[in-house]
Amino acid sequence: MCEPVHYRIDYEINPWMRRANAVRTERANEQWQGLRETLTALGVAVELVEQGPDTPDMTFAANAGIVIGNRFIPANFRFPERQLEEERFTRWFMEHGFLTETVHEPHYWEGEGDVLPADGLVFAGYRFRTEFRALDHIDELLGRETVRLELTDPRFYHLDTCLAPLGAGRALVYPRAFTAASQKTLMEHFATLIAVSEHDAARFACNAVLAGETVVLNAGCAETVRALRDHGLAVAETPMDEFIKAGGSVKCLVLMLDAFTEIDGRGRP
Repeated sequence: MCEPVHYRIDYEINPWMRRANAVRTERANEQWQGLRETLTALGVAVELVEQGPDTPDMTFAANAGIVIGNRFIPANFRFPERQLEEERFTRWFMEHGFLTETVHEPHYWEGEGDVLPADGLVFAGYRFRTEFRALDHIDELLGRETVRLELTDPRFYHLDTCLAPLGAGRALVYPRAFTAASQKTLMEHFATLIAVSEHDAARFACNAVLAGETVVLNAGCAETVRALRDHGLAVAETPMDEFIKAGGSVKCLVLMLDAFTEIDGRGRP
């Protein structure tokens, strides 16, 4: 995670971002600390990377890349406004003993925002922030083919804004964020898809983190909370409205260091 010391809206690169809708810094800091405390209470060990004053979106650490064992594959951010983050994240991982392998430029892709593991598979969203061709290189580095999903709604520009794998064949999903073909692909690969309403999707209900059997998500998604509990999952709600101003919520703020433990990075179990 990356503490939002310099978090603000300096530019507009997604439909949620408006410079006129200024971040309330104190409230944003309280919300981020609340999320960190919630995760820690659930047994999650949190490592911190320092934000630079010239990287206001760096707090959305999920976009930094993906971690596979002792390897870090850094993002190639699509927009110049975020490209300064790449060096900062890469330096942190190298200082902590990780090997770095890169996706060939100029193919853009944005880390765990668009590449998510689930039940031994790897799902990859593309169109808005990850280029289809970049996923060919991701496949090479993973040693297996990703399950590719085409996104259709610019509000849900990363896969983790409209899909949250929850283990045991379950996932939260906002179906209308995907093409019809990708909706079919999801139904083929998940035994249980919990569909999220338009209201809850706009509150980033799918931008959630699973800690054990507890789903951590933004507050104010009552319908989704009921559905999760009906499926036997515990829920921890934490307010994230200051981060939704920039188009992110719980999952966007967290890069998982052990998400790909079922893969050693070359496709072997």
